[in-house]
Amino acid sequence: MENRKKVAFYTLGCKLNFSETSTIARNLQDEGFDRVDFEEVADMYVINTCSVTENADKQFKQVVRKAMKLNDKAFVAAVGCYAQLKPEELAAVDGVDLVLGATEKFKLADYINDLSKNDFGEVHSCEIAEADFYVGSYSIGDRTRAFLKVQDGCDYKCTYCTIPLARGISRSDELENVLKNASEISKQNIKEIVLTGVNIGDYGKGEFGNKKHEHTFLELIQELDKVEGIERLRISSIEPNLLKNETIEFVSKSRTFVPHFHIPLQSGSNDILKLMKRRYQREIYTERVNKIREVMPHACIGVDVIVGFPGETDEHFLETYHFLNDMDISYLHVFTYSERDNTEAAVMEGVVPANVRAKRSKMLRGLSVKKRRAFYESQLGTNRTVLFESENKEGYIHGFTENYVKVKTPWNPELVNTLHEINLTKIDEDGSVRMEFASAVV
Repeated sequence: MENRKKVAFYTLGCKLNFSETSTIARNLQDEGFDRVDFEEVADMYVINTCSVTENADKQFKQVVRKAMKLNDKAFVAAVGCYAQLKPEELAAVDGVDLVLGATEKFKLADYINDLSKNDFGEVHSCEIAEADFYVGSYSIGDRTRAFLKVQDGCDYKCTYCTIPLARGISRSDELENVLKNASEISKQNIKEIVLTGVNIGDYGKGEFGNKKHEHTFLELIQELDKVEGIERLRISSIEPNLLKNETIEFVSKSRTFVPHFHIPLQSGSNDILKLMKRRYQREIYTERVNKIREVMPHACIGVDVIVGFPGETDEHFLETYHFLNDMDISYLHVFTYSERDNTEAAVMEGVVPANVRAKRSKMLRGLSVKKRRAFYESQLGTNRTVLFESENKEGYIHGFTENYVKVKTPWNPELVNTLHEINLTKIDEDGSVRMEFASAVV
C-alpha cells in the first residue's frame, strides 16, 4: 500500500480561520493525506495567515522557518487573508512553495502535484470581487469546542480594516446548511459550538452576496437552539448596531445559548468612531450593555478596543478609558493600532507616536485585569456549569463556565470534555477561580 503523505497545519488569527483550517484539513484527508501536529515532521505544511495586526505578518515568517527546521524538503503552502492581500510578499519568503488567495484556499488539493519544492513561490490569487461565493466550514477535533462558520466577508468600510479586501463582500451560509453542520458537530460528542464569521450580525445576506435577506441572525439562532445534542452555543463577536434587543432577549431565555457577548467598541470617543467610519456612536453601545445587564445580570461582556488610532488625542483616549471604566463590562481585548496598506487610516493625519500607543495600550490592559477580577468576584458563591478543557496545565485542568469564568481544579483526565455543576469559591493567584463540585451534569 502506498505511503500516505503527512500534512501539518498552523493557524494564525481568528476563530474563523480555525474553522476554515479544519475544513481544509478534512478535504486533504479525503485526498489521501494524514494530518499530524505542526511540531512533527510532515511532507507538507499549510499556514493559514492573518492580516489584522503587524505582528501576524512577522509571525508568518517565524512559522515558515519552524517548518523548514522540521523538514527542509517539505512543501509549504500559505492560505488565508494575508495570502490574499500580499501574495507576492509571501511567495518571496524563503521556503514558501504555494500561495492561495481567498477563492482558491478550499481547492488546495487541486494545486498540489508531487510536493516537490519550487524555486519560487507559486501564486494563485483572485481579484477580491471574485470572492462572491460561500464555503461553509467548521472545526472539530482541534479542541473541546467547535467553531462553526455561518458568514464570511464584510460590506463595512471601517478606515483601519483590510478584511473586506481580504475576504470580499458579506455573504452567508444557507440556514439548512448551518443546521446540517451543527447536527454533524453534535454527533461528534462536542459539547459547545461557537458561531463565527467576519460580521455575523449581518447574517442573512444571500449565498452569493445579493442583498435579499433570506433569514435574519435572530432566525438563525432560534433554529440553532432547536438542534438536538448541543449543550451550549456561544456567539463569538457581534457589532453593537447589529445586536438587537430581540436577540438579547432570546439568548436570555434560550435552551442552549450562553450569557456571553463579545461586542467590538473600538473607541469610546464619538469623534474617533466617526474617523473610523464605525456605524454607531457610543450611546448605542451603552444601550446594548444596559439591556444585557437588565435581562442577564450575570452575563459576561467582552469588548474590543483600538488604541492609538490617527487623530486620537490624550483627551480622546481618556474619554475611552473613562467610558470603559464606568461601564459594567467583564474584560477587554486591546489592539494597538497598526497601519495597514490600502486603508484610509494609513494616510490620515495626526499619527500617534509608537511609545504613546504602547502606553495607552498598557493602561487599558491594566483596566481589563481590574474589570475581569471584579466580574469574577461578582460570581463567587454562585452555582455555574463548567465545560472542562483537555489540557493538563501544571497539574490542573481548566474550564469555562457558561458565562466565561475560567475555573481550575486538580487534573483528572476523566473530567475532559464533560460538563459539571460547580460552585465558584475563590480567585486563585493566577486569576482563575477555584471551585467545588455541586453535581455531575453529563
